[in-house]
Amino acid sequence: METPPPEPVVALKSEAASSRRIPWPIVALAAVALLLLGLVWFGHAIMDDDVAEMDRAIMLAMRVSGHPEQPLGPHWLPSAVRDVTALGSSTVLTMVVVFTACFLMLQRRFRSALLVVAATSLGGLAVTFVKALIARSRPDLVDRLMEETSHSFPSGHAANSAIVYLTLATLLFPLVRGWRMRGFVIAVAMLLVGLIGVSRIYLGVHWPSDVLAGWAFGSCWALLWWGVELKLFRKTT
Repeated sequence: METPPPEPVVALKSEAASSRRIPWPIVALAAVALLLLGLVWFGHAIMDDDVAEMDRAIMLAMRVSGHPEQPLGPHWLPSAVRDVTALGSSTVLTMVVVFTACFLMLQRRFRSALLVVAATSLGGLAVTFVKALIARSRPDLVDRLMEETSHSFPSGHAANSAIVYLTLATLLFPLVRGWRMRGFVIAVAMLLVGLIGVSRIYLGVHWPSDVLAGWAFGSCWALLWWGVELKLFRKTT
């Protein structure tokens, strides 16, 4: 009499383990919720006197001592800083996203185009929501070198530029060979995002903590959507 083959215990264990895994969309939604909660918590925490004192010290360090209306540097620097800050404006970022999406669709990379539009649009809506929720006033410590009417926290320029430029940088990874070149792409994106954030403080339209929160949220948002891209899109290519 033949002995029946042993049951595939290993396969059954792997199937049971996979069935107990939390679906990745739930993980992604939980990560989004944590990001928003963390941003809101920090928005309330910045009302602390120690953070406010640090904000004031950094902003005053960018102005001539005793003359808060006069920024540091040569006469041409404020104009150059305005040019840099424009790279994080909603107009420029929208154009970058639209042109990128069109390019990807012409390359028949429709899913990547959808990811770019979804990541940047939802990120911008999240920033707008938190701005309205925290409703922090713009700095009045120094003279502003340009006019802004929206709320201050978090910095939309810092957050949205991080979302857009870092997301686009990660999209280039499949097209760029080697970690050296990928590191260069990420470094350029981070430098651009950093300069945009610093320009907001120099112009006197944001507190440093606004910019820090924008950097943190935008970077984490871009990383989250990069994970979505790796899990959902590249897995099927």
